[in-house]
This record gives sequence, structure tokens and C-alpha cells, in this order.
Amino acid sequence: MDQKKDKIKSFYIAHKRIPSYKEMEGLLGYASKGGVLYYVKKLISDGYLSRDKSKIVRGPNFFNIQKLGLIEAGFPTIAEEDVSNTLSLDELLIDNKEATFMLSVKGDSMKDAGILDGDMILIDRTATVKNGKIVVAEIDGEYTLKYLRKDGTRTWLEPANKAFKPIYPKQGLIIQGVVTAVIRKY
Repeated sequence: MDQKKDKIKSFYIAHKRIPSYKEMEGLLGYASKGGVLYYVKKLISDGYLSRDKSKIVRGPNFFNIQKLGLIEAGFPTIAEEDVSNTLSLDELLIDNKEATFMLSVKGDSMKDAGILDGDMILIDRTATVKNGKIVVAEIDGEYTLKYLRKDGTRTWLEPANKAFKPIYPKQGLIIQGVVTAVIRKY
């Protein structure tokens, strides 16, 4: 990655936004706004940046990560490096960007499903809701994360931790979305 892209990404991480054209002029060492405009146009065509109405925002390739190949999780083997592929985590984890949101997990009721306190989860509002899926649901006015269970006419939410009991709705159950990914930072 070139140093200019690194500077834009560092600015984004620090300020949670793409720098303005004026800020890029100083940040990237351009003498005029024309140079910045030319460079931004190139980044937009590469998918690194995108235009959203009147401002510049992250493009689909902004946080691309190189996919180098496979690693054996069984017996040790020689790892081969394949630098021809890059992978956007957005593309990998999100099927419907407009209908997907992220939440932080609090508590350990889903620990046996591999969802731990402090994890981030991605939820798709439009994913097919099926028996056995992990869902974010509003049950009797409170929100929770559990397995959806159906048996004939009964529907309930089931934790993935034996210390917790299933939750049966008394007033109502509204599924807000289906969990599509768990993100954990070590």
C-alpha cells in the first residue's frame, strides 16, 4: 500500500471520517487542490474511496486485507503465500449492507455457541428466520440474543449456557434480525 493511502487510513482511524480536500492537501503534501482532486479521483476509480452526495467516504476496498493462502490447523506443513487475492471483510461478512447492523455482546448466555462477552455481532434484518438460528429479538419489551426455537405452535428463545433458562414470550416476540457473524479481537 502506498504511503498516501496509509496517511488517509490513519486519519480515518483517528477522526472516524475521511479528511476533507483541504486537509488532504496538507496531509499528503500537495501544493494545490488540483493535485488532491486528481488523486481522489484515482482512489474512487480503484474503489478505495467513494462519493456520497457532497462528501468523500470509504469505498468498498478501503479496509481490504490480503488473503495470503491456507494454513494447516492439523499437522504442520509449509505455508505457501498467494498475494494475488485481497479480501474485503465487508464483502466476506455482509450480504446486505443496508439491512445489516452491529452490536456489542454483554453477558455470557450464548457462550456455548462461541459468542462471548465483549464480542461484536453482525445482524441481518432481512435474513431468513428459521428454527435454530441465533437471533436478536424483542421479547416482552426487552432485547436479547438467543437461539430461536419453534415446536408446533410454540416459539421461544433458548440460551447457549446451561446456567440460563429458556424464555417463553408472555406478551410478544419480535425478531429484529439473524446473527450472521461474530467478531472477536484478541
